[in-house]
Amino acid sequence: MRSYRPSDHSAGRRLWAELTAQHNQMYGDPSDDGGAGFEEYLTRLDLGGLWVADHADDGVIGLVGLIIRGRAGEVEPVVVTSSHRHKGVGRKLLRHVAQEAKKRNMQALTISPSSRNVDAIRSLHAAGYDVVSSIELTMDLDRHPHDWQQEGLELHELQFRS
Repeated sequence: MRSYRPSDHSAGRRLWAELTAQHNQMYGDPSDDGGAGFEEYLTRLDLGGLWVADHADDGVIGLVGLIIRGRAGEVEPVVVTSSHRHKGVGRKLLRHVAQEAKKRNMQALTISPSSRNVDAIRSLHAAGYDVVSSIELTMDLDRHPHDWQQEGLELHELQFRS
């Protein structure tokens, strides 16, 4: 793990594109920003830090950022390239950002995975993110049928699609 450098820009943009494509595939969105959202992300005034997982042979294979929210922080994004997933890279990125937050005397870290990304939710839970601190609900206003997962999840005895 090391701090992001300007020379990591193309790798960061590639990882951002991979993350966006995965999210879009989960929700049936055909759009592709090619990583353009990374440019906007880098201009955030509340960006407190950005770190990469640097592999000896493959270069930058992961990325994690810390957004400052007063005395707390938000982990955004956390992404590992598909060829290196399930090898502990994400866990190391999460551990690193937590250490950085502790150095800054932050009181809490939050992260907001997509509700359909069950693998990410399980990984985050195992990494210590086990407090539900907020919920974002969506009203589907589109009149076209979506591929919402009907089983979704239950919360406070209410059933939600995801």
